[in-house]
Amino acid sequence: MSREKFQSISAADFFYRNREIAGFDNPVRATYTIIRELVENALDACEQYSIPPEVRTKLIDEGNSIYRIRVEDNGIGVPYDQIPYAFGQILFGSKYMLRQSRGIFGLGGKMAVLYGQITAHSSVKVLSSTGGFEKYLYELNINVQENKPIIRRKEVTPNPGRWRGTIIEFSFEGDYVRAKPKVVEYFRQTSILLPYANILYIDPDGALYRFDKITEEMPKPAETVKPHPYGVDLEIVHRMINATRSSTMVDFLVNNFHRVGVATAMNFLKEAKISQNANPRTLDSKELLRLVNKMKEYDGFQPPDAQCLSPIGEELLKKGIIREFRPEYVAVTQRGASAYAGYPFIVEAAIAYGGDIPITPQDEMLVFRFANKIPLLYDLHSDVTMKVIKKINWQRYRLDLSSMPLAFFVHICATKVPYKTVGKEYIADRPEVEYEIEWALKTCARDVRNHLAKKEKANIVQRRLSVFERYLPMIAQFSTDLVGNGKPPDYEKVLRRVQAHAKEVEQRSLVEAE
Repeated sequence: MSREKFQSISAADFFYRNREIAGFDNPVRATYTIIRELVENALDACEQYSIPPEVRTKLIDEGNSIYRIRVEDNGIGVPYDQIPYAFGQILFGSKYMLRQSRGIFGLGGKMAVLYGQITAHSSVKVLSSTGGFEKYLYELNINVQENKPIIRRKEVTPNPGRWRGTIIEFSFEGDYVRAKPKVVEYFRQTSILLPYANILYIDPDGALYRFDKITEEMPKPAETVKPHPYGVDLEIVHRMINATRSSTMVDFLVNNFHRVGVATAMNFLKEAKISQNANPRTLDSKELLRLVNKMKEYDGFQPPDAQCLSPIGEELLKKGIIREFRPEYVAVTQRGASAYAGYPFIVEAAIAYGGDIPITPQDEMLVFRFANKIPLLYDLHSDVTMKVIKKINWQRYRLDLSSMPLAFFVHICATKVPYKTVGKEYIADRPEVEYEIEWALKTCARDVRNHLAKKEKANIVQRRLSVFERYLPMIAQFSTDLVGNGKPPDYEKVLRRVQAHAKEVEQRSLVEAE
């Protein structure tokens, strides 16, 4: 009987064999995923350094279902010695820290490059500069078996204009004809959430899609923070202990965990029955396990704060929605920071009414979902947002989803978004996240209800004015004829008073709508 043969494979080889889990399961989905991943990397390279994004994307049809993509940004650029690994090694990148970013695994951009390599035998060309006097050009492939970059060509050229940014270009097998609706919708929804970005896209047919920024204001970049005690496990704590220079448990907790002060550390160690002066490296396996378990149970830790998050903000979200839909009214809210499993998150939501928003059947309602500034276009009905919308009693807010022009917007920003899949398309129904989405939407619904009530009041006043304007002259004339007086009474004073009241109500409604 032959013996079973065991072997290991590299990360690149694993994702090469299982590329469907990252959104590369067919040419249509791959076309959309490649564009999205490259654009997201470009936006992150700008926003993390408070650079107003200028992102240009061009897709060229090379025939036989092969397309060439080129994405250029004005971001911080990639250092010369990091370019081969940033674009040629799976699971290598700058995303492995506790702060909000679009990418999670250092995977998406490299998977796009790998997909182009295995479907179109294409190398990736990368031109980048950090704003110095030199530009760096690399032509790369990925060694799949060893998960290492293969450098085909590299050049260093002068950069007299001190250009800064990155240009990435490669070919891949795709199906743009069928992917086009999702691709165009992706750019449109990205522009809604990023009214401070200039985004330009040229498709294979030569059509130009241009979304110009309407504001210079940008959200505050997310900051890197330490792990929170509620969000660590045995392996993470073990790594921390191996890397720490702290000689006591109090110092270890204060220096390595988010929002843990000396008093909190001492109280926690007392409850966990671990000596405050013990050296972390001397803890045995039982003490280490007790430490981690007590961290999850102890209720004296401060909740995570939001400095590691970068929400859009109510004003920017409102501007983006108004630019795209020109609604009659839009209600926007941003919830306070909350947390699940030690990971901080913030929910922002909006409900827009009227304007260019069409009336849709209830099962085809307009719902726009975003996570860490990424539009989510697939699997709407599997998402927690849809679950929340279906369970809210909208009649309580006098909203009829089947007969009113309504659009719903939900944005979740978190250090770790609870996606259900690696493809980052829909959010799991974590109770804490579900609660925040529900109350955000209910807050917006109350605002819309109040607007509609004031609008109805204004309509009633206007109808009353119309009645006065139509019948008051007739009543005055009838009264004159009845008493035999040749001069009709002065009804203009009454009419002016009613008109002034109607105008006041109308102006008040307009101010509140703005």
